[in-house]
Amino acid sequence: MWGKIRRYFISGLVVFLPLALTVYLFVLTINFSDGLLGKFLKPYFYQEFGFYPRGISIIIGVLLIILIGFMATNYFGRKLHGFFERLVVKLPFFKQVYPAIKEISLFLFTRDRLAFRQVVIVEYPRQGLYSFGFLTNETSKKICDFTGKELFSVFIPSAPGPFTGYVIMVPKKQVIFTDFTVEETIKYIVSGGVVNPINHIPPGKK
Repeated sequence: MWGKIRRYFISGLVVFLPLALTVYLFVLTINFSDGLLGKFLKPYFYQEFGFYPRGISIIIGVLLIILIGFMATNYFGRKLHGFFERLVVKLPFFKQVYPAIKEISLFLFTRDRLAFRQVVIVEYPRQGLYSFGFLTNETSKKICDFTGKELFSVFIPSAPGPFTGYVIMVPKKQVIFTDFTVEETIKYIVSGGVVNPINHIPPGKK
């Protein structure tokens, strides 16, 4: 009986926790948005309409982000953004924090995925142990000449935070290519291996 109760409890947690955390994060987003923009929007809505709809600040915030994105993609906007970015990275504290946050944003929201070309598997940290990695580039010819081998640069993410890790140079023959997506691999790393990628590994190397 206790075994069934335990199984039901775990099944309930699996269903409940993702939903509860998603709702909690959504509420936090609304509260944060209301705290940021609400103080400017509330007086206007109360004066014009007599009420303030909670969550309207999110819609306004999304529209502002779209407007910023539109401005940042034209010539004048790119020049202005570049000027302020160069100014920010010279300031104390900001020069340590801003580049890291920018890299995380690029990783999460751009298609380039920080130039990650493909998900691969390599023997790391020693022979006989395998790790997921992201193929970033071919290693420079000068380094290859030093080693006498054709090398690939591979980023090995750490768990559970895949935004940090190690860059290693692996001989091309030792790189196992996969058809996993970056998103699937990130889920695997963040979950500590609990969530397996759904695709299969090709039987041979590319």
